[in-house]
Amino acid sequence: MKKNYVWSVLLLSFCLCGSLLVSCGDDDDDVLTEVSGPGNGNNGNGGTTDLSRPEAVDLGLSVKWATCNVGASSPEEYGGYYAWGETEEKSYYDWSSYKYCKGSFDTLTKYCTSSRYGTVDNKTVLEPEDDVAHVKWGGSWRMPTEDEIRELTDNCSWTWTSQNGVNGYVVTSNSNGNRIFLPAAGSRWGESVYDRGSDGYYWSASLGEDRGYGTYRFGFCSGDRNWGWGNRDRGFSVRPVTE
Repeated sequence: MKKNYVWSVLLLSFCLCGSLLVSCGDDDDDVLTEVSGPGNGNNGNGGTTDLSRPEAVDLGLSVKWATCNVGASSPEEYGGYYAWGETEEKSYYDWSSYKYCKGSFDTLTKYCTSSRYGTVDNKTVLEPEDDVAHVKWGGSWRMPTEDEIRELTDNCSWTWTSQNGVNGYVVTSNSNGNRIFLPAAGSRWGESVYDRGSDGYYWSASLGEDRGYGTYRFGFCSGDRNWGWGNRDRGFSVRPVTE
């Protein structure tokens, strides 16, 4: 019995040492930290685990813009599709699956300014726990407000292009020449992905105050860029900002 106990202790020690050697490296930059940056590029229906380190680009604006979307690991990857105020992807997008309602657009339970659409709380900007950029990336990363996206559109040059085979806009600062790329990832509704490769839809963190179930979103295609309302149950892209 004593001999078996000794052998068991030795075997356990060997396994623990082996695990440490596998999970640790000589250079801290080689260690990937969970939920520390852009995602692993999973464009499927499930949630992603964000492993890469995010990069912030100074475009001479009030905030710095990320180099890629939430759920992506490079500028050209589409990343995840998120309903407004939700922090995970899912297989089906509509009011029946939306987190903050009771099955329809007029039964909202959070972020509502009119009793016509549900329970009024007068919240008009996403709170950190409902901000997918902050939840996935941490730190000071968050979704941009309406004003911050308008600042991006008004103070940068926009050029439609294909970057590494992916359509989208190169957005170049008018003040310092730095740039980011926004892929035309399309959107999700129901079980389907629409307009991938031709259109892009990006959430702001700002509620559309005059339309309780809609939120501000920025959209574009090769010949147009526009502001509009987005039904918050749809799955759109998210490009984070930081101070």
